[in-house]
Amino acid sequence: MVCAYRARASKWPQQLFEDPWAEAIAGPEGHAIAARLDAVFPPMELWLGLRVAYLDRMIARSVDALGVRQVVILGAGYDTRAARLPRAGVRFFEVDHPATQAQKRERVGRLPGYPVDAATYVACNFEREDPIECLVANGLAASEPTLVIWEGVVPYLTEGAVRATAARLAAGLDPRSLVAFDFVGKKFAAGQDLSDKDRETRAYVGDLGEPIRYGTDDILPLLYDSGFRWVRSLDFNELALELLGDYRRDRQFRFQHIALAAARTPSAGWP
Repeated sequence: MVCAYRARASKWPQQLFEDPWAEAIAGPEGHAIAARLDAVFPPMELWLGLRVAYLDRMIARSVDALGVRQVVILGAGYDTRAARLPRAGVRFFEVDHPATQAQKRERVGRLPGYPVDAATYVACNFEREDPIECLVANGLAASEPTLVIWEGVVPYLTEGAVRATAARLAAGLDPRSLVAFDFVGKKFAAGQDLSDKDRETRAYVGDLGEPIRYGTDDILPLLYDSGFRWVRSLDFNELALELLGDYRRDRQFRFQHIALAAARTPSAGWP
């Protein structure tokens, strides 16, 4: 489904990013799932497109302004950034459950021209293994700054799992590292005071096997408790205004957010 939306967004007249692999990865199944979600939450394509574009820009900014040479895609799924955004001297690590990762590698391995070796694949069962230990065992330098992209994962975890992972990232990575992730509001996650469309959206995603478990209207306390000392967040209305130059209240993007966090204030005058 996510690949289907990336494929669509790649064809926008005002193109924010391009994913030449998304169409083939999505296939008819991905587009069918996305079409059913369109019926209950039409802004989903825009939401996903903005999220991908913003996080792509975080890679460029981190490499250029912060000297990052390690990018970790945590819970990578069918991510293609290692193939789409190669930079000289920058190493990409894709971390995911062994079964998911095997399916992804098998699928992209059948795509003509896909640079399968662009990423270092790190299989990690998060219930039993430490992601930092798995990364270091596969070549990550824990003493060097890293950008962690944690996209489309946090809402589907318990609060305890979010806290444990965030704390491990803050403690296990160099303090110059930056973590970027998206999250949803507390009422949306809990199913409280939602519109009929929001309830349908939440129920549909749950039916796909990924029920929404965690949301917050203020991510700062959790990140502070986890060891982060610099935090920035914005909602998707602000993101749409920045990247598209418009604002529409009916999208209800104020319930979706992206956070950036670091164990210490980034250098280079990060805003």
